[in-house]
Amino acid sequence: MNNVFDPVNLIILVAAVVIFFRLRSVLGSRTGNERRWDLPIPPSSTDKDAAEKSEDDNVVPLPGNGPEQEPVRGYQGEEETKPVWEGYAEAGSRTAQGLEKIAVSDASFDPRQFITGAKMAYEMIVTAFAGGDKKTLKPLLGKDVYEGFAAAIDERNKAGETMETQFVGIDDATITGAALNGKRAQVTISFTSELITATRTADGKVVDGDPDKIGELIDVWTFERDVSSRDPNWKLVATEDPDA
Repeated sequence: MNNVFDPVNLIILVAAVVIFFRLRSVLGSRTGNERRWDLPIPPSSTDKDAAEKSEDDNVVPLPGNGPEQEPVRGYQGEEETKPVWEGYAEAGSRTAQGLEKIAVSDASFDPRQFITGAKMAYEMIVTAFAGGDKKTLKPLLGKDVYEGFAAAIDERNKAGETMETQFVGIDDATITGAALNGKRAQVTISFTSELITATRTADGKVVDGDPDKIGELIDVWTFERDVSSRDPNWKLVATEDPDA
């Protein structure tokens, strides 16, 4: 049987007690209220998404509206909101009246977001037309406009010509008209864009445009949507030549 009072054991025990109290005097003891000195761990994308979601749990955006959408009209509690046309049309103008009627019939309508979507559609349509891409064009265009674009593409292909287009950017997109005819909402936008475009014959000769020059193009396009439809997409239903 081992003797717990063996001198060697007593020396080890005393040394352990001394070391314990020295460590305690340096590190202190945990009370649960200590400040953490751990290095921060960068949150993963999942953690960020969860944090953002928890902050936005009480926000329910209207269909088609972004998180920064301002109320379009009327009152919210005691606070009067801005009219939907403010910043996009003159007060009392036909365009302002048209925007107001569209917003009344479609709570998701917002001119700012409409212009953003119209710019994207404009670039897609211009690029698809240049490339002869009817499949991309069809869902973006109304029946009459599509038939006109398709006929121009067919004529170009029949002549053995190709169209080269490099989209540089849109300098301006301004709402110039708006109306609600029954359930058909229409908004007209004037686009000012910069393009490098050229049409070549089968042997490579340039017959229209300039492949080395940026040109300015002004288009006036009218988009339409049935506000009673669940389909949120607008289609290009008319084009105008501002110089005609």
